[in-house]
Amino acid sequence: MKTWIDITTPISEDMMVYKNKPVKMTKIETRATHAKDGYHESTLHMDLHAGTHIDMPLHMVDGGLDSTDFDVASVNGPCVVVDFSNEKEAEVTASFLEKQAIQPGDIVVIKTKNAYAKVFDANYDYLEASGATYLKDLGVKAVGIDALGIERSDPDHPTHTILLTNGIPIIEGLKLDAVSGGRYDFICLPLKIVGVEGLPARIYLDPK
Repeated sequence: MKTWIDITTPISEDMMVYKNKPVKMTKIETRATHAKDGYHESTLHMDLHAGTHIDMPLHMVDGGLDSTDFDVASVNGPCVVVDFSNEKEAEVTASFLEKQAIQPGDIVVIKTKNAYAKVFDANYDYLEASGATYLKDLGVKAVGIDALGIERSDPDHPTHTILLTNGIPIIEGLKLDAVSGGRYDFICLPLKIVGVEGLPARIYLDPK
């Protein structure tokens, strides 16, 4: 029996959201109860960039593709988890990634100190533009990270732009605290929502 590792952030009203913005907070509204209505129903109010999700090009690229024709195959396949969590720096650069066993066609998952954060830290670890360029030039399939943003406080969004304009999906909000570096199969099932810039997803790792 396979042992899949669930790396999806659980959805709840107290889940961490980017910059603690109230508009991004998750709310689960109970609309009906057994005591009052004879059945139980709820409504989920959730930002598409809360928790584990995939960024579409439209998120940061004016006129970029939305989710309508998103290819699920682009976020499934061979994966390498690279462990940056013991590094002193916050920027994941090309010089770090060059030392990792990353192959063309890999889905690259970056584990950082964010994996152990209990509250949002504005100084989170992130993928710097040189790192994004290195991965793009290497020909990786997709890039994931445990932060709620793959870059940090850059109004030009270079990391997003480098990856998304070259057909490389970005997966943010991964839960990697119990994951070790190494090779896996990446199993990703995004929700099928039409015409949006972000897709919540359930994601597993299957150890090699």
